[in-house]
Amino acid sequence: MVHLEDRPGGPVRVLLVQDEADGVRALGLGAMLRAAWPRGLVLCQTQTVADAAHELADHGATCVLLDAHGAPRGRAEDQVRRLAAVAPDTPVVVLSDSADENLSVLTVRAGAQDQLDWRSLSPAALRRSLRLAIERKRSETELAQQALHDPLTGLPNRALFLDRLRGALDRSRRTGGPVTVLFLDVDQFKQINDSLGHAAGDRLLSVLADRFRALLRPMDTVARYGGDEFTFLFEGLQGEREARLVAGRISHSAGTMVTLGEHRQSISVSIGIAVVSDAALALEEVVRRADAAMYRAKQLGGDRAELYDPQGGAEPGEPGQPGRARQGAAPGGDPAQTGDPADAGGRPLASAAGEGGLEAELRGALELAQLRLHFQPHVTLAAETGLAGFEALLRWQHPRRGLLDPPQFIELAEQSGLIVEIGDWVVKEALAQAARWHKRRPSLSLSLNLSARQLADPGLSGRLRKLIVDAGHDPALVCLEVPARAIAEQPEHARGWLDELCRIGVRLAIDDIGAVMPAREALSGLPVHALKLDRRLIAAMDPEALRDAVSLAHSLGLQAVAEGIETDAQLAAARRLGCDGAQGYLFSPPMPVESIERLIAA
Repeated sequence: MVHLEDRPGGPVRVLLVQDEADGVRALGLGAMLRAAWPRGLVLCQTQTVADAAHELADHGATCVLLDAHGAPRGRAEDQVRRLAAVAPDTPVVVLSDSADENLSVLTVRAGAQDQLDWRSLSPAALRRSLRLAIERKRSETELAQQALHDPLTGLPNRALFLDRLRGALDRSRRTGGPVTVLFLDVDQFKQINDSLGHAAGDRLLSVLADRFRALLRPMDTVARYGGDEFTFLFEGLQGEREARLVAGRISHSAGTMVTLGEHRQSISVSIGIAVVSDAALALEEVVRRADAAMYRAKQLGGDRAELYDPQGGAEPGEPGQPGRARQGAAPGGDPAQTGDPADAGGRPLASAAGEGGLEAELRGALELAQLRLHFQPHVTLAAETGLAGFEALLRWQHPRRGLLDPPQFIELAEQSGLIVEIGDWVVKEALAQAARWHKRRPSLSLSLNLSARQLADPGLSGRLRKLIVDAGHDPALVCLEVPARAIAEQPEHARGWLDELCRIGVRLAIDDIGAVMPAREALSGLPVHALKLDRRLIAAMDPEALRDAVSLAHSLGLQAVAEGIETDAQLAAARRLGCDGAQGYLFSPPMPVESIERLIAA
């Protein structure tokens, strides 16, 4: 057993507080304490609780022994409350002149760990009481840590952040000083979870938490607000300019490369800033303002910090909720990457096509052969050996930022018009690769993503036809995946787009069903072969919603393919509800060409 005097960090420091000076009694207590701890004891003494508060603030203590001798009823509880407010992690033992159980209950409710009766006091009883008080306080502190801190990162959680924000606003009402709240969201967190697995996502959150802690002053707070969201609380920042500088340092720290398993990942964050001078605002309104500013940063492309502007026109969701979906899927994009940047993430290289340097980099990626294709298997659930084919997924091997996924550059490609050239490159390279694997498995299909922007291109079908013919590929083994949002939002054009593509002889699938649900009338009669159920629908494991989506597909004579299968339970649910096919991390993450060739050979 470890004795108190053997505790690391120095000797046992007991603070004796005697409100009513009694030299004889003090000598007796001192003698008992030294008898209880013949070595390793430091005994300090004050006559008032106010002096004790200063002593605790300056030097701390292992335990406080409050002698309530002669104190009127009710005073001991008040003294305990004052001590607990100054040093909430320091145990307090009350010494009284009676064994009054009611008094014991009152002092314990006020924050004491124990009460002793002076008349039956001995060195052994004193030692036992103080040791138990220290252990009780340690347990209380650990429970409070668990209740008010995030178990993954160790940061304060939402409840503790809001409590500290409440205190900051109270101080602001007295002093008039501003309170600054930052709301941070990791731009590509969902993509990392989907492509590298949840362990990599947890690792990233822990790394970011450590970086953020190192940046802050002791009086500042960073909390994990929920999911991949962090909130920051600052007092004393001088206006918006200083708040922007702090946000810039946080963003720069987050953007440093991080190692996740075998991958080196470059990330970005979106930050909303709310500088509050009206301390009468409700807690929820302060956080809502910072969240609205963060949402605005997302709308502008991410990888930036935005100040709250009441005229900004943003429409934020509730704090901690995902943003709205972006229109269209990226060509060669992952199934997970069809959502808004607030969901799918990625480090956008530009928020406007006019940023010529970044556009030139992306144009050079084509010329310098920096673009890559990864492939993710999809399987037929009705067959035991169910490998049905692969979906082609685009990557950019950036010379400085490493391997980038579509959400990190596809918006720039669309704005600059490079999407057409990049899309053609994806088709050509994917067909060339498919020709190689068809030598071993001629029945494997190839899935390619199209964006809403590509669908609206009048020359798309002609170019696709030529590319397929030039590759000598069977068009029936090519499946073009089109985003459900494009169908839902432009039903008057959808039939013409798909009819033209169908004439090539390819198969067609509608992606993201569940994230977006076109009306049955909009889907009826379209020349499509499958509906792909969005991974968020699968992750929610809502049997009714899944059953409705599968029933919709089958009632239209289409296959239902479940995306984002990550667990055996999700696979079992997909089978039970009658899904025809599936893909996801449970089967395989997206893999480079070499890994796919080994898979086919096996």
